Amino acid sequence: MSTAGTARDTRESARTPRWEPTATYPDPPEGGAAPSRLERFIDAMIAMGQTGQVFGEHGIGKTSTFLSHIPQAHPGTEVVLLPAANLTPDDLLVNAPVRQDGGGLALRQLIMGRLRPGRPFVLVIDDSLQAGDTIQSQLMQIACNWTLGEHDLRELGCVGVFLADNESSSETGTRRTDLAILDRMATIRITANDTSWRRRLAERYPARDLGGVFREWAGLTPELRRLLSPRTLQHVLDCAEEGLPLRWGLPLLNGVRVALTEPGRDGRPGRDRTDEVLDRIAAAAGAANPDRVADPVRRILRAAVRNRWAVLLQGPPGCGKTEITRQVAAEETGRAPVYFSLPVTALEDLCVPVPASDGTLDVLLTRSLLGPEPKVVVWDEYNRPKDKAAFAKLMEVTQEWSLAGRPIENLRAQVALQNPPYHLGRKLLVSTNNLAQASRFTVSYEVLPEDIPANQWLIDTYGRTAETVLEWWKNDIDDEGREWITKRTLERLIKLHLAGEPLEAGLVYLGDGEFAPVPLSGLEARLAERRAVGLHDIAADVDAWETKLAAAVRESSEGTADSDTVHRVLANSEVSQLREHLPEVARLLRHLPPKLRATYLVGQAPEKQRFWIDAFAEMAAAGR
Repeated sequence: MSTAGTARDTRESARTPRWEPTATYPDPPEGGAAPSRLERFIDAMIAMGQTGQVFGEHGIGKTSTFLSHIPQAHPGTEVVLLPAANLTPDDLLVNAPVRQDGGGLALRQLIMGRLRPGRPFVLVIDDSLQAGDTIQSQLMQIACNWTLGEHDLRELGCVGVFLADNESSSETGTRRTDLAILDRMATIRITANDTSWRRRLAERYPARDLGGVFREWAGLTPELRRLLSPRTLQHVLDCAEEGLPLRWGLPLLNGVRVALTEPGRDGRPGRDRTDEVLDRIAAAAGAANPDRVADPVRRILRAAVRNRWAVLLQGPPGCGKTEITRQVAAEETGRAPVYFSLPVTALEDLCVPVPASDGTLDVLLTRSLLGPEPKVVVWDEYNRPKDKAAFAKLMEVTQEWSLAGRPIENLRAQVALQNPPYHLGRKLLVSTNNLAQASRFTVSYEVLPEDIPANQWLIDTYGRTAETVLEWWKNDIDDEGREWITKRTLERLIKLHLAGEPLEAGLVYLGDGEFAPVPLSGLEARLAERRAVGLHDIAADVDAWETKLAAAVRESSEGTADSDTVHRVLANSEVSQLREHLPEVARLLRHLPPKLRATYLVGQAPEKQRFWIDAFAEMAAAGR
């Protein structure tokens, strides 16, 4: 066998991905494990020494193909990924005074250190159309000549240059129209069928047969496949792995959950097929698709730390998003999260280029992102960025878990917190996003006030006063009133009462002498003990209430107003209150209609379910 033939066989073998059996593909798929169209294009451009331009919709696996294929098909070659949206004019190249051997100073062009990795590399400029004008000019020199300033990238080890992006005008900042530039590149436009995303998903879930999932996805219309991109499908399957509702894997676009709908002939959205499509995917994957889960926010946050997810929590002001995130992050990692508030944070506050001793530009990260300790990063007020470019600039860290190409060590999870665009009929001053930005999060969840168990914290902190205020909040005002009275407002009302100040000052002030439209007379009466029907009051007079409930059952199998009152108090009480009065609760349970008792075990958090199991056991024991 000739040496040339052996070398050629070795190259061909390297370009063919090594086959790893999975439940989806126990044997190689039809056609073997041959490279995808994008992988073949990458190999051809490297062999030709030609700049390659790749266009394709978001979430179809463009970037991941570069990161996985090049090290496998070209051993010893590094992928240098530059997210163009993050670059500033001084990141790639800067003129700086450098001391010469003779002792004098000379102006020298310093190039980004990542462009001198010390071994062969392929430069991939991601989101290449999202960079500003100055960066576009710098990138064009690279694309046309493989040079940057006075530096020849080939001499530095560059063996390939690629520009990649989604060509959609809604998701990019510019378009390339200069023929002198366009004539220097080979360009392909690809779809999801041109990448190896199916094989990658099968490798991500090796024990789950995804063949049926892929058939369901292929059977969708082009518009539904665009909305349910391979990246979003991965998020849906991640939710399935954790037993979460699959719809939480769909992104929140401008504060609204993306619905799987097809446009009608008039261009308006057609029938919403979200539940139908996700139920079929769940069935094909052999997974559940629950409507809800208990304690959802804590469950999402713990799954994020366990699985290294980026998640988005959207909820109204004052519902407790930030505090519960801090608490769970500390519980899971043993240290407080790394916190950034976007209205006062720019990318330059996180990382800046600095001259290094070897004559290159290094990336200096903010101190809080350094070190080997486990980190949970919190991006608070995510949709209120300091500048409009922040959304695009943060796409790198939420997708690649790096800043300016520098990985953040031991980053365990990222949590973005934001308010909805509208709340209580009022528009909030938040920014918009696009589908490419929105789909970066594994879970996107719309937080409800009842999802965050701040009530027990209020009771533990403020005692009986908090119990009284919570009883008013739960029982005396309607749903709209409860939306106006957030957990933050509840604490303010409690503090005002303890300080002897009028309660009205604790309501949200709307301007022109107008406060949130919630009557406070009932709360004032409860606090003055002129009327009180809470668990403490019922337990203190349990004999009388037991007599009332027994009479109610004799009067009607459905119970009476007294039955409804006791049921409402029991259902709304916190676990600590119920535990304190377990004997009295068990006595009252015997006289409540069965249909009311049945509700206590449905959709409750585990701690509350355990209490009700104990209470029913004590009720049964007392009846023997």
